[in-house]
Amino acid sequence: MLDDLDRRILRHMQGDAEQSIPDLAATLGMTPTRLSRRLDKLREAGVLLGSRVVIDWHALGYTVEVSLRVTLEKANPRAFDEFIAKAREIPEVLEIQTFLGQVDVRLSVIARDMAHYQQIYRSAILTLPHISDIEALMHVARIKTNESLPI
Repeated sequence: MLDDLDRRILRHMQGDAEQSIPDLAATLGMTPTRLSRRLDKLREAGVLLGSRVVIDWHALGYTVEVSLRVTLEKANPRAFDEFIAKAREIPEVLEIQTFLGQVDVRLSVIARDMAHYQQIYRSAILTLPHISDIEALMHVARIKTNESLPI
């Protein structure tokens, strides 16, 4: 699907996503027009999904991150969908992951401090529907976070 040039383009973009097309084209030894056509093809193929701004939530005063492992009630066939819909409404929930097995869902929750987390937990998390069991894991350190792919 990808040729060597596509891989080179993607590697460079992962390293510096804000690099302008003319600068990236010069780095790759190609014309900006040719690079633009390649990028359009990668977007059309669904390889490039877009760009986004990454905000450091620590810089905004959020100092606590908690991972909640949630088991849902199994008797209600709508439990999963109803839980997910309500969890999406909580602004402090940064990530929702689903699993097969003992744990059904993992929520990544941020808060300004422990008092704020406790308020979120009591007023928003515990009001989510269909929770059978919930386990909180306090994040101590993020060792590796990398969205770059080995291309």
